[in-house]
Amino acid sequence: MHDTTARTTARLERFVRDWLEPAVHRERRPLDVTAWTVGGEPVPFAEAAAATYAPHAIGEPWGRPWDTVWFRVTGAVPAEWRGEAAPAGTRAELVVDLGFTGAGPGFQAEGTAWTTDGRIIKAVEPRNQHVPLAPGGALATDGTIDLFVEAAANPDVPGGAWTRPTPMGAWETAGDAPIYALRTMHVALVDETVTELLADVRALSGLVRVLPPTSPRGAEVLRACEDMLDAVDPDDVAGTAAAGRAALAGALASPATPSAHRVHAVGHAHIDSAWLWPTRETVRKCARTFSNVLSLMDEDPDVRFACSSAQQYAWVQEHYPELFERIRERVREGRFVPVGGMWVESDTNMPGGEALARQFVEGKRYFIDELGVEPTEVWLPDSFGYTAALPQLTRLAGSENFLTQKISWNDTNTMPHHTFWWEGIDGSRVFTHFPPVDTYNSDLSAEELDRAERQYAEKGRANTSLAPFGYGDGGGGPTREMVAQARRTADLEGSPRVTLSDSRSFFDAARAEYADPPTWVGEMYLEYHRGTYTSQARTKRGNRRSEHLLREAELWAATATVRTGAAYPAERLRRLWRTVLLQQFHDILPGSSIAWVHREAERNYAAVAAELEEIVGGALAALVGEGDAVVAVNSGPFARAGVPGVGARVLDGPRQETTVAPAADGAGGWVLDNEVVRVVVDASGHVTSAVDRASGREAILPGARANLLQLHRDIPNEWEAWDIDEHHRRTTTDLDDPAKIETVATTAGPALRVVREVGSSRVEQDLALPVDGRALRITTRVDWHERQKLLKLAFPLDVHADRATSEIQFGHVHRPVHTNTSWDHARFETVAHRWVHVGEPGFGVAVANDSTYGHDITATRVDDTRAGRDSATGTTVRLSLLRAPKFPDPDADQGEHELRCELVVGAGIDDAIRHGYALNLPERTVTGARGVEPLVTVDDDAVVVEAVKLAEDGSGDVVLRLYESRGGRARARVSLGFAHRDVEVTDLLERTLGAAEQDGGDVLVDLTGFQVLTLRVRR
Repeated sequence: MHDTTARTTARLERFVRDWLEPAVHRERRPLDVTAWTVGGEPVPFAEAAAATYAPHAIGEPWGRPWDTVWFRVTGAVPAEWRGEAAPAGTRAELVVDLGFTGAGPGFQAEGTAWTTDGRIIKAVEPRNQHVPLAPGGALATDGTIDLFVEAAANPDVPGGAWTRPTPMGAWETAGDAPIYALRTMHVALVDETVTELLADVRALSGLVRVLPPTSPRGAEVLRACEDMLDAVDPDDVAGTAAAGRAALAGALASPATPSAHRVHAVGHAHIDSAWLWPTRETVRKCARTFSNVLSLMDEDPDVRFACSSAQQYAWVQEHYPELFERIRERVREGRFVPVGGMWVESDTNMPGGEALARQFVEGKRYFIDELGVEPTEVWLPDSFGYTAALPQLTRLAGSENFLTQKISWNDTNTMPHHTFWWEGIDGSRVFTHFPPVDTYNSDLSAEELDRAERQYAEKGRANTSLAPFGYGDGGGGPTREMVAQARRTADLEGSPRVTLSDSRSFFDAARAEYADPPTWVGEMYLEYHRGTYTSQARTKRGNRRSEHLLREAELWAATATVRTGAAYPAERLRRLWRTVLLQQFHDILPGSSIAWVHREAERNYAAVAAELEEIVGGALAALVGEGDAVVAVNSGPFARAGVPGVGARVLDGPRQETTVAPAADGAGGWVLDNEVVRVVVDASGHVTSAVDRASGREAILPGARANLLQLHRDIPNEWEAWDIDEHHRRTTTDLDDPAKIETVATTAGPALRVVREVGSSRVEQDLALPVDGRALRITTRVDWHERQKLLKLAFPLDVHADRATSEIQFGHVHRPVHTNTSWDHARFETVAHRWVHVGEPGFGVAVANDSTYGHDITATRVDDTRAGRDSATGTTVRLSLLRAPKFPDPDADQGEHELRCELVVGAGIDDAIRHGYALNLPERTVTGARGVEPLVTVDDDAVVVEAVKLAEDGSGDVVLRLYESRGGRARARVSLGFAHRDVEVTDLLERTLGAAEQDGGDVLVDLTGFQVLTLRVRR
């Protein structure tokens, strides 16, 4: 037989495009359209329905960027399309094309169809343009059509590029010209047989594309398609479609092989809570997507939908209560399935330990209280890497499974597993799955199903994977076309077996099939998007400050309640927590959203800070009473300067100056010296020596300069705000020109001020050394006006280390400083929280910070003139201070910033932990009559008090969150400074796990390395 594959395939493609797809609608009839432009922020339905509408013609422009236009659509279904007069195998539906572009769903115009009494029907989107016409909805019993379409003029922000500056990221800069033109608003007669034939052809033609050219099955399917082409008359597609289906029936009936891969297809719509749109638009995206899903469920009883993010349900509950009640009913049926158990799909690299715990507390409590379900899996398909603290928090939240897909984006190494145990820093494990379909927005095409089967790494031991299907990122969800593909591939030779399923069913099946999968230990570092640790520094600073203010507010409010009977502001704190948790979403905190999102985040953080300061101030006022004494308040977990951790003490008088006076060294430089550390600063403002007086050890590499600002060209290959590419290291400018240096008086005492110009920017640094401490504090203020530049602060240290230690949530991780393997080489930019540490036996140095997350730490070799040596190997710690990407926010990071860090000389891990807390929880002073005894003290500094609060259930019980901070075993006595009854060990949701061990009113705790422990103390 001659090979006609290419000709037959080309014939098939043209037939589908030119005859079959157009024949889905036998006829179309126009409808009458009027419109009303909102001219600003979205309005409720009632306001829109009462507005005055004007005629709007097909082809007429509408919608400046980010505006909303409401269309009223009226007309009638022709009598010959209704009831017994309707042709057999047809139905009428509304078809809407708002002027959709080639951009994907969720990245352009979107619409919501409403009944005239204010009930959402479903969304209209680029690949889901139909609206069902049913009595009680948009259709009256006499065939009259009357409905509203709320059309959102959301712009295509990237416009096909992820590097080009755009004005579309803010209302003020996006322009006033309409960006869409109404293309279609008509009633159509759908030919159901042609629709089914089109689905048949899509399933089988997809097989032809993915099967090997020499495959007998591929040839068989191609011949069946050829027979279909011969059977269907292009001049009478409707009349011959049944014959076409008959020609394909045999090929569709051939069952899958026994060894075919098994795919659990789970309906899904990844909706970014903010990204290339503001949160106000996400509220509407949720309504559109969820109504799409409910409409699809009305058509097909087997469709199930996995939906994460309690925040998104809460938005719908607040803004669309009728829609929420319909969702609640589908949840009760087990078809609309809450997953994830978090408030949002957060970033997991940068949120603090308590904040990450609260993602679960707030998320799970919402699902339990409002929907009566508790998700048992963590669902984070799109976050930019996964902290090694997450397995423990997952288990402590009552979950046991974890799903992500993002690690498949690695730019260097391929993850070796798709189903495995993931073990965290404390030894906790969670059953984990990476869908080998390599997308969380699958359309269940043959190509994607083939990829899932081909890439699945567990072959021979297991054979089951999950495929999240539905349009996502900007929402949209699964469509009837996707479900049609799932139906046809349920048992089809040449394809994996596809089952419409849900996450619980998948994980149950995967666990049963693969009882002993391999284990991945430690963080899951994403070899991509490394710039997200640094972009949008104000957003990151707002997050860090908010987390620590929340700690303070809860601590002092709880203490005030216990000590004085003051009311505990539970609802205010919950609201503020939820604001901060929302902004930890994986495109807000990482700095990868449009300008609108980040300016809103900055406003929110300012409001959060103001309200938390009010709570803290009120609680402290109640605690210290009225008086003129100066009271030092320590919100940190460790005692300092005579003030107990989580307590306060009356001072004998005002605090004295706490920093030493810089002294000129006679050679143009300066010396800062106390009994602990001696620091030398040269005439350019760089630290050339930092000696630990007790040991005599020099912390700075010979001939090197610390406090060295370095400027890099920062032009990534693909994603501006997301990526720092390795090649930035090859274009480095040391900012070593002579600087203006002077001594200044600060609120803490004297400091050395260094001022220098950096391109179009100005940097001012204050260097201060406490009178009795080992940390040189550097406050860096930058007026930043660079573009596509990266500013780093370098500390080349005379410490020969093979690894660096970085703080993460409730502990720390060790990472190599060498590049022995491709995994090490790819990890050239890393995340840390409040501190990093490098050490060798007997000596170490820490660098603490108050708002920086991005770091790079590398082995460094320099010439060494010391006796008997020609070179020295040390370790350079660099903090990534600021970036200046041009997309999606063209003004990212422009303007003023203040960042603080400390060089802690002669430090162990315990010193790093202490300095990290102290820098982020500075001492407060208030006036009053008395100090405050701590509610809790611990006799082992390895056990850290992370949170003191009252119980979520309003009982008044005190809840303590502790953790072992050094990675070892600890047995500690926890003393409680208030009358109490029972003490219980609980999970994160404060549900009892067992009784705590007590001894004379104290609690005895035995903790393993990095273990997190929650205690509930009944008052």
